[in-house]
Amino acid sequence: MARCESGIPFLRRAQPETVTKPQVISGFAPNPSATRFRKDLLGWYDRHARRLPWRESRDPYRVWLSEVMLQQTRVAAVIGHYGEFLRRFPKVQKLAAAREASVLAVWSGLGYYRRARMLHAAAKVIVREHGGRFPATAEEWRELPGIGRYTASAIASIAFGEAVAVVDGNVERVLGRISGRRLAGEELWQAAEDLLDRRRPGDFNQAMMELGATVCTPRVPGCLTCPVVKLCATRGELPAGGKAARQKKREIHYVLDFRNENGSHGEVFLVQRARDESLMAGMWELPETARDGASSPLFTLRHSITMTDYTVRVWRAATPSRVRGKWIPVGTLRRVALTGLARKVLRKANIL
Repeated sequence: MARCESGIPFLRRAQPETVTKPQVISGFAPNPSATRFRKDLLGWYDRHARRLPWRESRDPYRVWLSEVMLQQTRVAAVIGHYGEFLRRFPKVQKLAAAREASVLAVWSGLGYYRRARMLHAAAKVIVREHGGRFPATAEEWRELPGIGRYTASAIASIAFGEAVAVVDGNVERVLGRISGRRLAGEELWQAAEDLLDRRRPGDFNQAMMELGATVCTPRVPGCLTCPVVKLCATRGELPAGGKAARQKKREIHYVLDFRNENGSHGEVFLVQRARDESLMAGMWELPETARDGASSPLFTLRHSITMTDYTVRVWRAATPSRVRGKWIPVGTLRRVALTGLARKVLRKANIL
């Protein structure tokens, strides 16, 4: 039997002695090591899976929402937003009927706002064209706006039990370390399909992602606590695939223009990003300004967006008359589609 470095054959099919080139197994081909991997991983998941709000039901709407929110966002950041989003839009019908600005306001702070717009667009399609019925297969989910291969497979397997594998960054890392090879493209997806437990596909997919997120981590994997360490070719080591991109650094300055007249809760002056902006289009933020260092800012904070680290300096001052914007009552700010940075600044200033 052809084996990988650690003697694990789960990515290979048994071959006659005369055949030197191994073949990748397909589907649910019998394989003792693969069976053991599934058993050990699912047993670990049943005992140690994190208790997360979206795991409390198999409701496709809730599963879909969590999968979209979790893309490129930490679990800790998602938990609070998930509950608030469901409070405002408990059903897909409510989401479909909402204004985009209202959806973005609740999404504010999660970043990557195109996800919220596509979620909203897909909700409209589900309600208007499908009578509120959710697709049951990954293939059908991929026909909706903003739904890619990973998201479609995750929803279909978790909510409907379809035997389809998922590949995200966590799964890719686990498969690479287990097999001892850097897998990419279709080979990576095929490896995930070969290993999938078809009796519990949703749980298995979540277990693979959970293993990568909590044990088989990028920098310091917890091999001593890994449930499948005996089946791992690398024990956490895998040759680097190139240098990581360096973070860019930038300094930006904003004007905080706040007024509190006649004992009201006050108003803050905000500007709206252009509707054709490539990032955060149509969302509200503080006016940007330039400073020469002649005075001191009200406060400074750090903020990161994708590959850029920002040093943000906030100045308490009147907005220049040439700046076009709007005075927003503090009491309505929670319903305004603020950028994540604007929300962070207003919280730091104890306005929000």
